[in-house]
Amino acid sequence: MSIPAVSAISAGISSVTPTAYLSSASGVGGTTGASATGFASALGSVDQLQQMQSTTNALAVKAVTGSLTDVHDYTIAAAESKLTLELTAAVRNKAVDAFNEIMRMQA
Repeated sequence: MSIPAVSAISAGISSVTPTAYLSSASGVGGTTGASATGFASALGSVDQLQQMQSTTNALAVKAVTGSLTDVHDYTIAAAESKLTLELTAAVRNKAVDAFNEIMRMQA
């Protein structure tokens, strides 16, 4: 097993910029079209969460009825669904905290 050189690792890290991630992920620093895209992608992730939960529920029914051949499929789907729900709740809580902080600011 070979260990990569430190310069190769640092070159990969330096190519990731926080501002590029923020501007592409949430529409920060862009035009109104970019922020609309960020909001639309946020709503898309909620739809994806609902899809994951539907899949998990369907696999749970199959597991209970005995028609599911691999129980680990349900276990993996349930863990992914739980983790995604926790992440979504954490992001929502941070957004509410940020909104409350903005509302406390004096003009």
